[in-house]
Amino acid sequence: MLNNLDDNQKEIFSRILRAGRRTYFFDVRETKASDYYLTITESKKFTNEDESYYYKKHKIYIYKEDFENFSKFLNETMAYIFEKRGQEVISERHQKNYSSNSINLNSE
Repeated sequence: MLNNLDDNQKEIFSRILRAGRRTYFFDVRETKASDYYLTITESKKFTNEDESYYYKKHKIYIYKEDFENFSKFLNETMAYIFEKRGQEVISERHQKNYSSNSINLNSE
C-alpha cells in the first residue's frame, strides 16, 4: 500500500531554498488523475540539549485552480510588508555581529 501512495505522489519537479535554520521545498507532484499540484514544505532544524537534532516540517498543498489567487494574494501581501517595513530584516539587529553602519536603507 505504501508503494501505491508513493506512486500517486510522484515528484515531478523540485526546488530547494535554504534560509538559515529553515529550508523550503517547492515540489510539483502528480495526482491520481495525472494532474499536477504544488507542495510547499518548510523544514526547520532544532537542537536537543544533548546536541542531537530533529526537524519540524509544515506542508501546504496548492492546486492549479488556486494558483492565480494564491500568487496574487502572496504578491500583494509581500508588497504590503515591504511598503510598511522596508526590505531590511529587523531580526538581524539581534544577531551578535550586527552593525548598523553596514545597512544602506537607500540603495540608490
